Amino acid sequence: MRDKTHNTTMTMLERAVLVSLVTPDIKRSISDPEHSLAELVALAETAGTEVLTTMTQNKEAKDTKWFIGKGKVEELRAIAEEMGATTAIFDQELSGAQVRNLEEALDLKIVDRTQLILDIFAQRAKTREGIIQVELAQLSYLLPRLSGHGKNLSRLGGGIGTRGPGESKLETDRRHIRGRITDLKAQLDELVRHRKLHRERRKKSGVIQVALVGYTNAGKSTMLRELTSADVYVENQLFATLDPTSRTLELPNGREVILTDTVGFIQNLPHDLVAAFRATLEEVLEADLVLHVVDGSSPMRDEQMAVVEKILGDLGAAGTPNLTIYNKKDLCEENNVDMPIAGPDTLVISAYQEADLTLVRNKIQDKLTGDTVTFTLPADRGDLIALAYRSGEVVENDVSEDGESLRLTVQVSRQAYELHGYKLQPYIE
Repeated sequence: MRDKTHNTTMTMLERAVLVSLVTPDIKRSISDPEHSLAELVALAETAGTEVLTTMTQNKEAKDTKWFIGKGKVEELRAIAEEMGATTAIFDQELSGAQVRNLEEALDLKIVDRTQLILDIFAQRAKTREGIIQVELAQLSYLLPRLSGHGKNLSRLGGGIGTRGPGESKLETDRRHIRGRITDLKAQLDELVRHRKLHRERRKKSGVIQVALVGYTNAGKSTMLRELTSADVYVENQLFATLDPTSRTLELPNGREVILTDTVGFIQNLPHDLVAAFRATLEEVLEADLVLHVVDGSSPMRDEQMAVVEKILGDLGAAGTPNLTIYNKKDLCEENNVDMPIAGPDTLVISAYQEADLTLVRNKIQDKLTGDTVTFTLPADRGDLIALAYRSGEVVENDVSEDGESLRLTVQVSRQAYELHGYKLQPYIE
């Protein structure tokens, strides 16, 4: 078996200088440059890298050859030599040519934000599907950049010994990667087909699905663990969990729903990664309710919420009923952040306080519960009576004097009633 560490870009021995380019276009985008650079530090540390220092370059536009400009490259080289850096990590995506030019000028390993995030995902993936998705994203990222990653990937292409008849090492690599991408997509399609069958089975059985979404490190896994007593990995780091986890959650009225934790979002999430994980993220599209978990103590919470909402919109999940949960209220004062305000579709909680978790369970129940409906059903129609019980919580049950009919008052579940309710509609009072 191939050693998985060879698939990653970073190791515990990396010592890095972090570099950010700030242009007017970047300032106008959803990303805040300072926050993005701070986030890059956290990403690098998560990948097992020692961050030596950071540097920022302000320019009107990126340099097509050197990205940050020739003068700034010289400054970066001097800093790297003085501090003993082995790697330069850039906060934006680099082209293959820029990587090659920077490698030659700096004599350092060059890594961009996308490559760093892909590396962390490669470390975190545990399930077969997660591993396939990460490899697919890595190869899709690598293919157009092959000729640029000289020292990083020990590629041979061009120059003496590679010209003339036959296939160059570079073309062999390209052909191999294209073949591997095709194979991975086929494997992923098969896994997607299985998930689709499971989803259809869940829908037919009336199982209600609730999805946890949010910015990375907002506390989704903690919410899942505390609400369901799930044995899930919880750590104060970016992308602590990658593979989606589903557990049964019992609501106050005794009904059970499936609560699913999904991969955390981040600003500038690589396009190839969103594409590769689309199948997993589609669990959000099938959810009856989305719980948007927000780190309420973060100074950047509004920007982080905007990132999540944009990705949900891109996935086509913007219209799904949702509940916003501001987590970590106990850290607001410590972080000098104003406490968020609760509202009809907003809760402010700490996932470690049982009273707050009770609020969450009650709110989920309220969001999933539809109107109260009264049915008068023939006493001999056991199938309809059972269906009424499956459609929600029966709050009143009266038998007629002649014993020929049953009057049931039901607080219906929206999802279950939408699925089966048409059979009961002729019996509504």
